[in-house]
Amino acid sequence: MSATDTAAPGSGLSFDLEGKRCLVTGAARGLGLAVATLFVQRGAHVMLCDIDEAAVRAAAGELGEKAAAVRCDVTRAADVQAAIDATVGAFGGLDVLVNNAGIEIGKPLHEISEEEYDALMAINVKGVWLGMKHAVPALAATRGAIVNMASVAGLGGVPLLGVYCASKAAVLRLTQTAAVELRETGIRVNAVCPAFIDTQMVERLVAPFEAATQSEFGDVVAIKQARLGTADEVAETVAFLASDASSFVTGSQYVLDNALTASVL
Repeated sequence: MSATDTAAPGSGLSFDLEGKRCLVTGAARGLGLAVATLFVQRGAHVMLCDIDEAAVRAAAGELGEKAAAVRCDVTRAADVQAAIDATVGAFGGLDVLVNNAGIEIGKPLHEISEEEYDALMAINVKGVWLGMKHAVPALAATRGAIVNMASVAGLGGVPLLGVYCASKAAVLRLTQTAAVELRETGIRVNAVCPAFIDTQMVERLVAPFEAATQSEFGDVVAIKQARLGTADEVAETVAFLASDASSFVTGSQYVLDNALTASVL
């Protein structure tokens, strides 16, 4: 899927993560895997966690000896604590938590079932809260960092993504509150807000979007943000927020949308 023929520019920056001990949720594929891959390339040790155990173990195996994997349902406190314990046990501590696990549901608000609402909120919001809650002791010991994956959908309403929008707005408020509450511990907490990124999650939204709007998805992307973003571009921002280069950055939300939210037309 491609909105335009414009290629994504290469990154001219390289944020050092040498020796960082990291946990990335939802890391079997998509943005989570891109983050985990970049972190390993930058010298970090990474625990990949995902509810899809086979896929996440395969992904970690591809990344080599600096990566490990654990199954984790982020909606279950025991699983989250076990993933944190596994990270500390494998690497000797925890420096960075990336709360990336999330799902989308592309339906109008009045068509979403209660079960779908509960599942989306449990993964996208409760999962982030549980991750922060249970990681605090380990991160306080290292004066570490938390990066929460939000979305530009958390900044306003988007047709077909009403509950998803609500969940990502909640992630932004959790991020801000945690940043203030945890500042004295030395833990930094920030959020990343991508727009449409070339991932399987966005791919799944194309059919329902086009059916509901009678518009070509690629045309909308081209008009609103010129092109799809790449998972690597998102990973670079996460790497910055995980690195010591962002030592004075906390409570912030980084919008990655190629000016989508900057325009009123």
